[in-house]
Amino acid sequence: MKSQNVTSWILVVCFSTGVAMAQVVKPDTTSNWKKKFTSALNLNQASFSSNWKGGGVNSIGLNALVNYKANFRQNKTSWDNELDFLYGFVNNEGQGFRKTVDRIFFDTKLGYSVSPKWDLYTSLNFLSQFAPGYRFNDDDTRNLISDFLAPAFITSSWGAEYRPADYFKIRLSPFSPRITVVQDNNGRFDAVSTTSPYGVTVGESTRTEWLAFQLIADFNKDIAKNMNLKWRYMAFANYETLEAKTIDHRLDLNLAAKVNRFVNVNLGIIALYDFDQDSGVQLSQLFNIGFLYSFQNFEEKK
Repeated sequence: MKSQNVTSWILVVCFSTGVAMAQVVKPDTTSNWKKKFTSALNLNQASFSSNWKGGGVNSIGLNALVNYKANFRQNKTSWDNELDFLYGFVNNEGQGFRKTVDRIFFDTKLGYSVSPKWDLYTSLNFLSQFAPGYRFNDDDTRNLISDFLAPAFITSSWGAEYRPADYFKIRLSPFSPRITVVQDNNGRFDAVSTTSPYGVTVGESTRTEWLAFQLIADFNKDIAKNMNLKWRYMAFANYETLEAKTIDHRLDLNLAAKVNRFVNVNLGIIALYDFDQDSGVQLSQLFNIGFLYSFQNFEEKK
């Protein structure tokens, strides 16, 4: 009964605030800043009576997203900033809360234009998660595999950015030192590795890779009416341990379709290969429907 009350309360909040959720565009042609704020709330819920013969488990899930971009450009100088927060969970009856998505991302880049399509740049980015992550076993036990600042990745990149179109850009950085952080690395991540979880030796909290290369490709475009495709690919290679199997790869892909002014549908996929975490490719997929609000002070180019 208690979970049903919680579910009803969340549904009331979603639908009562949904009327105010839409895209707001207020162009400001006097500013050198392009700013965009996006927030989304997605809910999924299922419940069954005690005599339901079709099978199923009572559950409730929630995903929340906050994204903010502030990009400055004047003459040949640019400064691009992005904050991205994403968290989601599902609560299945008898299993408790389990997170489904978890991301903290910050990126700032200072650039100087040397041609209409090329910039020299330096950037700093941070990637981690909010909450503990677990590997759940068949015997209902669980093992800790991640936590806040465990791991976290701090990367400084220096190189050139190629922008052939407004919706696509590539960063090439031959010098990209990275710090990997695993706080409280005292053996609590034995489920990942008993000696060096995420490449950080047990008993130490950081690992620094000074000589490294990074490539980042960004694509963000409306591919059809009311449909947007966004993806980001990242490759990271340490020169000191350079071989094919030690190059990190990460692809974040999101396909969003606007149902109407207030409702959107999203399909998200993450493909990750990091030899310090696992010898295979890790995959994450999420499909949801919910409410979206965004505000920006510029018109998108068609």
